[in-house]
Amino acid sequence: MSSPGNLAPVVSDLGERALIERIRGRVPAAPSLLPVGIGDDAAVAVPDRGELQVLTTDALVEGVHFDRRFSSPADIGYKALAVNASDIAAMGAAPRLALLSLMLPPALPLSDLDELVGGFLEMAAEARVTVAGGNITRSPGPLIVDVTVTGAVRPRRVLTRDGGAAGQALFVTGQIGAAAAGLGWLRAHGGGRPDQPGLAECVARHQRPEPRLRVGAMLGRTRAASACMDLSDGLADAVRQVASASGTGAVVDGAALPIHPAAAAWFAETGTDAVEASVAGGDDYELLFAVPKRSSGRLRHVVQQARGLAITLIGELTADGGVLLRRDGRAVAMPAGFSHF
Repeated sequence: MSSPGNLAPVVSDLGERALIERIRGRVPAAPSLLPVGIGDDAAVAVPDRGELQVLTTDALVEGVHFDRRFSSPADIGYKALAVNASDIAAMGAAPRLALLSLMLPPALPLSDLDELVGGFLEMAAEARVTVAGGNITRSPGPLIVDVTVTGAVRPRRVLTRDGGAAGQALFVTGQIGAAAAGLGWLRAHGGGRPDQPGLAECVARHQRPEPRLRVGAMLGRTRAASACMDLSDGLADAVRQVASASGTGAVVDGAALPIHPAAAAWFAETGTDAVEASVAGGDDYELLFAVPKRSSGRLRHVVQQARGLAITLIGELTADGGVLLRRDGRAVAMPAGFSHF
């Protein structure tokens, strides 16, 4: 409960039912695809005719995935949905419905909860996702935001990690290293916002990643890609995962990597190898995908429709089982990506 010395209300002042109604009142009216939404034991959705359902879930845990010194409550809510939408995009699908489960410390300020939900709904509007329900419970420890998202995709247009083959080219969207550099800057400065626009963009990439929804759906729809994965745990991890699932090796050209310029400058300033930091760092949420030679024309169409988003050739899948990074004329073992354990 809020104390006399702290009059700001906290979530335990309201109780579970009132908190649910508080959130429910902010959620837009449900579309026809959701005849039963928030308020019942479960939601009821109408499946898209002729499409497969794609499901994913991911949780953000305070102290592991975010630090409240560096991310606002709105950033946390936004990111919680964005990372799940990114998984849907990596499958070649479009996100449709979301479930939001909140594990709340009793002393969490009510204003923080309102901001968190606001950030979540902001991302939902951008991704055209309908909030179908969720859960609220008490957390004796950290704040935890657990999200489930469903998406839809046509049969034979699903992208998986195991569709690659030796000789196929590897591409990545956007730029890498920005989120890792942004987090590094925040830790070095104890939070805040950089004066330099480039570094400010890196910080924003850590706080509010942008899932590549349009390109992911186009890669699936055009069947330009044979395999795909998002960069939640870094490019190095994604390359390993795609190669392992596809039964191949991989070689990535370090000189071809689209490292964010401000990130490269930050890494240089801190005496960090920019290539290694950029391939190992997580939170980029770009897409890594493999393209067969016969699909080069389809890929050109995707590039033309990508609205200026860079799509860069960075390497290829190989017949042997090694996952290598080519630098300065020699191939070395790919650095490790992020791992929870």
